[in-house]
Amino acid sequence: MRAAYYAGKETIHVGDCVPEAPGAGQVQIRVSHCGICGTDLHVWHGHMDHRVKTPQVIGHEMSGTIEAVGEGVSGWSAGDRVTVMPLDPCGECAACKAGHGHVCMKLKFIGIDVPGALQTLWTVPAHTLHRIPDSLTLEHAALIEPVAVACHDVRLGEVKAGEYAVVLGGGPIGTLVALVAKQAGARVLVSEVNPFRIELARKLGLDVVDPKEIDLIQHVWAETGGTGADVVFEVTGNAASAEVMTELPRVRGRIVIVGVFAKPVPVNLHKFFWRELKLCGARVYEHQDFEKAIELAASRALPFDGLITDVYALDRLGEGLQQMEKGGAVMKILVECK
Repeated sequence: MRAAYYAGKETIHVGDCVPEAPGAGQVQIRVSHCGICGTDLHVWHGHMDHRVKTPQVIGHEMSGTIEAVGEGVSGWSAGDRVTVMPLDPCGECAACKAGHGHVCMKLKFIGIDVPGALQTLWTVPAHTLHRIPDSLTLEHAALIEPVAVACHDVRLGEVKAGEYAVVLGGGPIGTLVALVAKQAGARVLVSEVNPFRIELARKLGLDVVDPKEIDLIQHVWAETGGTGADVVFEVTGNAASAEVMTELPRVRGRIVIVGVFAKPVPVNLHKFFWRELKLCGARVYEHQDFEKAIELAASRALPFDGLITDVYALDRLGEGLQQMEKGGAVMKILVECK
């Protein structure tokens, strides 16, 4: 079998490896496709070396079929088509005992803290599995994980039909948040500066503005008749976006923080007091978000073909990471893990 290893800052080695047989409570998956995401870029840049033990297989946005099951695994058989929710909580901390294992205080993220999916055969805990319906291709199913992120964000944002939602950032996750919010019946505006992503989002049926060309705050207030947005999703993780996000919501509006801020940034807390705003952090997903993502994908409600820029062979993972890093005319790259 073959695997792609992160071997240190901006270094990927692809070669042969020995598959890990599934132990008790585990399954072995023959991986079909794996997506490249922002987290993989952070790993590739060496920003997560405190968590990743080199050399290590990375990747977590995947699809595949079960190759073998370990002792004690029930309900799953070889040949089942699956995707993985790559979270392995401890089950013992306060968060886990409260039913919030996705934000476990000792959470192991599979593909970062332990080996990931960019390999031919991948062994994971059976509790991470979600079944892929036959109507969904394995290529499209590799997008379930990022769609689950968006489903979690929209759920925590309490988006309702008829509401006005603003998504700050039109990258892969921002675009999916916008599409899922639209499926929930909201009017959605995306703020994005990348010309390729602006054009793509419009092709996908989204309303998009470039904040370098228009006054975003004035536009939102004009579009809502001077009321303001019901919910704002901050997906960029940059300080300028954090500054503008508090200017957009209506009285008792909501702000959902999706982007990861590496450092503390100024936030106008007076707006929270003055308008009684609500702020919510949204981290990864829960099992119900994966099921919702699979439902949306299987119903063909999301334009997956338009989101996939390229599909590369495993040997070209480094090239794919470089392409994602450059930005420009790219949205989502998948890797075929044969």
